[in-house]
Amino acid sequence: MKTVSKILSYPLSVIFYILFGFFLLLFDPIQRICLRVFGYQAHKNSVDWFNLLIVRSLHVLGTTYDVRVHSSIPNNVPIIIASNHQSMWDIPPIIWFLRKYHPKFISKIELGKKIPTISYNLKYGGSVLIDRKNPQQATQQIQKIGRYIQEHKRSVVIFPEGTRSRDGVPKPFKRKGLLTLFKNAPDAHVLPVSISHSWRLQRFGMFPIPIGTHLIFIVHPSLKVSEYEPDALINEVEATVKSHIDLN
Repeated sequence: MKTVSKILSYPLSVIFYILFGFFLLLFDPIQRICLRVFGYQAHKNSVDWFNLLIVRSLHVLGTTYDVRVHSSIPNNVPIIIASNHQSMWDIPPIIWFLRKYHPKFISKIELGKKIPTISYNLKYGGSVLIDRKNPQQATQQIQKIGRYIQEHKRSVVIFPEGTRSRDGVPKPFKRKGLLTLFKNAPDAHVLPVSISHSWRLQRFGMFPIPIGTHLIFIVHPSLKVSEYEPDALINEVEATVKSHIDLN
């Protein structure tokens, strides 16, 4: 049965990547026009729709989603979405299912170059690009996005592991990025998110994408930054995220 599934994954992956490439090329000019002519909200809407289409395109491979929100999320406050990270396919569901909170990203600088749709959004949509080889630049950019969400009451996504887990087993959280966000967005609430099984989509690398993967996203109750000592808050967030990752 596993052999049959893997054989089927090859043609289905081709179909998926045709769709993925088409949407990358289609939405690059769309979002440019939206931002330059109609402004921020139109651009955000175009990004939301792009990510919805990627989420739905993964259905071609039999990918399904279970998104659980365990409590209401506060409105009109800055939000720090702190999540484990298993694959690049974590990102479209976060953008789509949490779209109400305008999620921005702390992304590696390489993604800001020559990727249709994605690079433009990262450069001009409110996210920041960090150079991992330049700690000073990285810290300045995280400070910048902290101040941005504090001012605009939007959200930023941070993957405190620093890099994705290739087998689903979470890595220790790195603290500096979170501490920098806490300092620059003192009114923020931290939203812990646990992601399970996304790593399976890349267990063969980028190709083929396995079929029939069931992704689980658990959005936990938010924690107000000002009500915790910073290191204690990170401990709480890390424990919450990791304790709800399904490793089966």
